[in-house]
Amino acid sequence: MGIRSSTRSRGRPGARRIAAPIATLALASSMLAACGGSDGKPELVWYINPDSGGQAAVAEKCSTDDYTITTQVLPQDAGQQRIQLARRLAAKDPSIDLMSIDPPYTAEFADAGFLAEVPQEAKAQLEDQGTFKGAMDAASWKDKLVVFPFWSNTQVLWYRKSFVEKADIDMSQPVTWDQIIDAADDNDAKIGVQANKYEGYVVWINALVEGAGGHILEDAGEGVDAKITIADDAGEAAAEIVEKLATSEAAPADLSVSNEGTAGSTFGSDEGSFLVNWTYIWHNYDTTAPDVAKDIGYTRYPQSVEGEESRPPYGGIGIGVSAYSDAKEQSLEAAQCLVSPESQGINAAITGNMPASTEGYAYPPLSDPDEEKSYPEDLLQLFQDSVDAAAPRTVTPYWSDVSGSIQNIWHPPRSVTKDTPGRSSTFIEDVLKGGDLL
Repeated sequence: MGIRSSTRSRGRPGARRIAAPIATLALASSMLAACGGSDGKPELVWYINPDSGGQAAVAEKCSTDDYTITTQVLPQDAGQQRIQLARRLAAKDPSIDLMSIDPPYTAEFADAGFLAEVPQEAKAQLEDQGTFKGAMDAASWKDKLVVFPFWSNTQVLWYRKSFVEKADIDMSQPVTWDQIIDAADDNDAKIGVQANKYEGYVVWINALVEGAGGHILEDAGEGVDAKITIADDAGEAAAEIVEKLATSEAAPADLSVSNEGTAGSTFGSDEGSFLVNWTYIWHNYDTTAPDVAKDIGYTRYPQSVEGEESRPPYGGIGIGVSAYSDAKEQSLEAAQCLVSPESQGINAAITGNMPASTEGYAYPPLSDPDEEKSYPEDLLQLFQDSVDAAAPRTVTPYWSDVSGSIQNIWHPPRSVTKDTPGRSSTFIEDVLKGGDLL
C-alpha cells in the first residue's frame, strides 16, 4: 500500500485509508539512537539488501577519516524490506542514514517526504559517468532525483546451447515467447520463469505488457486517478503468453511457486531449455554445475509480439538518504562515493549485479578474462543494451497496491485467461479508490 505523510495526502481519495496502517507501523517501530564508532568518528548506517558482500566492500572503501560507513542487512523479500524501512522512517527514526531501495518503492518513499533530495552536483556526477536513462528515471519523482542509482539489473534470455541445437533454433535472430514455449513443449523441456505470488511475477507480467506496446498504468502522476490500461490489447497479449506457458508441457511442476532461485534450478536440470532471469545467472553454476555453466548461451529477452522489440524487465537498487538522518550532509557525500563508477564495478564483480552507468561497466575485472568472475564482452554489451531498452515498473506511490492487486487476480498462472486483464483492471481501481481491500 502507498505510504503517505498527513500533509501530502490531504485532499486525495484513499488518504485516510493509507495513513492509518502506517501510523500503526510507526507506533510499533523501535527507536534507535544514532551512534558513533569506538574511535569517536560518526558512524553512517547503511541499510542494505542481502547480497554476497558487494555493498559491505563498497562501504569499507568509502569510509573516510571523517566517518565510517557500516551496514545493516534488510530481509530477503523486497516487500519486507519496504515495510521495515517504512515503519522506521514514518517514526522519523534518525538511526537510518543510507538505505538501498528497490525501484518500485522510490516514488512511495519520496512522496511521503522520507528522502533527502539528491544535490545538483551529485546529479551532474551521475550524468557525467553515463548513468543509464532508465536508472535515472526510476530514481526520480516529480522531476527530482531522489535516490542515487547504484546498480541496474535487467533480464536476458538464457538458453542451454545443447537444447537449442537439438531443437534446431537459430538464436542469432530475435525469438518470441510463442517460439520458445513451442520448442520446449515439443522437446520435453521446461522453461524457467518467476510466477510465484510475489513481485517477481509482476515483473514478468509488466515486461510482457510493455513488450506488446502497452502499459499497466498511464498518467501515474494522477495518483489514485491514474488511467489503468492493463486491460488493453497489450494486456490481453500478455495474458495469452502466461496462459500458453502455464497450460503447456513446458511449464515446470513448481510454476505457481517459482522464483529466481527455483527457476534457476529448473534451468540447470536435465529438462532445462530457456530461462528469463537476472545478470548473476552467468556465474550461478560455476562451482555447483560446471557442465551447465559451459552450456549457457544468452540473447535478448523474448518478444511478446513477433517483430516488436522486447522490453526487458528493469531492476536494481538506488541508494537513498534519509530526510531524518542526524548526519544528512555526510550521508549525501558518502552516497556519491558509493555510486561512483569504481564502487559500482566492485559491487558488480562481487555480486553479479551490474552497474547503473557505462563507466561502471569499464571497471577492468568485469571483462578481464584472467579474472575469475569476469564476463564476455558481448554479454556485458547485451546487459547494457537490455537496460537501455528496459521497461521499469510504473513509477507511482501506489505501486504496492497495484502490484498486490495484479498478484491477486493473475495468480496462479494456470487460472489466467483472456478475461484476466479486465478483471485485474477493475480490481486495481477498486483497491486504489478504497472500494476493495487486498
